[in-house]
Amino acid sequence: MYTVKEMFYTIQGEGVHTGRPAVFLRFAGCNLWSGLEKDRESAICNFCDTDFVGTDGEGGGKFEFAESLAHEAKSIWPDSAYSNPFVVCTGGEPLLQIDKGFIDAFHKEAFEIAIETNGTIIPPHGIDWICVSPKMGSDLIVTSGDELKLVYPQLDCDPAQFEHLDFDHFSLQPMDGPNREKNTKKTLSYCRQHPRWRVSLQTHKFLGIP
Repeated sequence: MYTVKEMFYTIQGEGVHTGRPAVFLRFAGCNLWSGLEKDRESAICNFCDTDFVGTDGEGGGKFEFAESLAHEAKSIWPDSAYSNPFVVCTGGEPLLQIDKGFIDAFHKEAFEIAIETNGTIIPPHGIDWICVSPKMGSDLIVTSGDELKLVYPQLDCDPAQFEHLDFDHFSLQPMDGPNREKNTKKTLSYCRQHPRWRVSLQTHKFLGIP
């Protein structure tokens, strides 16, 4: 059973694939926060800005079989001969639910599979794009992938501590919230001084798309 908060067709708003059309698949549940406000203060990731509780979002629901979930995702992809469908799996934490059956079913529908994970669960083989977003206070065990995207700043976090890891791209993303303007300036300053890092902005928020 796959429990999905929401699934819809949009434009990827952040990271290396910014601007790319995608089916956005948000799984319910996370291992670093319950998603309930009463638990936020004690959560490992207490700055999360996402609702991943339940199945009441657009396209959300419970899917007994990976094939039915993949078929539903394919049904909202435009009929185009110019590109393979692209699905971005996020959460919450998608690796609590993604398994070999999911990967096989989506590949059968010709999807390129990307995940956005906190890096605390080893991913199964076959995922096409792995983006890890470390959360301070958790145990980072996924130390290789395609993109490391760090929300910045975090308490007791120096981006340099991740630079030895085996990723092709390193991105800093300003932490949203009441200090967003200040955090954006810090991010820009850090990337100027450390050009290995790219700036990742949540462009979907100021473009007004989901």
